[in-house]
Amino acid sequence: MTCHVLVADDEPHIGRIVKTKLEQGPFQVTLVFDGLEALDALAAHPDIKLVLLDLMMPHLSGLEVLTRMRADPRWSSLPCVILTAAGQDQRYDDAMRLGASDFITKPFSPKRLYARVVELTGVDDGSDALPGAP
Repeated sequence: MTCHVLVADDEPHIGRIVKTKLEQGPFQVTLVFDGLEALDALAAHPDIKLVLLDLMMPHLSGLEVLTRMRADPRWSSLPCVILTAAGQDQRYDDAMRLGASDFITKPFSPKRLYARVVELTGVDDGSDALPGAP
């Protein structure tokens, strides 16, 4: 069974890295490149279980998307992880106050991000059954 994740990041190479890593497990990824596309994707795909949002994107920032998500009953409790470039740590308080589930600074470990997505979605990725799995 797959779990649908929305990734919104205006840096295509970051989006591809995240998409590739998540799709190694039980995740289906919709990748978008700005805040308006993120809201459109949420409306078009009611099966999305988690959102990864870049902070700085065209049209709407990650915080603006998060604000709209939390104001909409369809997405008010949807887990949302904010991704941000180093140096934007001051936005952490804003993101958490708006209801972010986590705040991860780039560059990040794709393996750690994957583990956090597994944790937040509650998906069994089968890693417990693998010998030597952490």
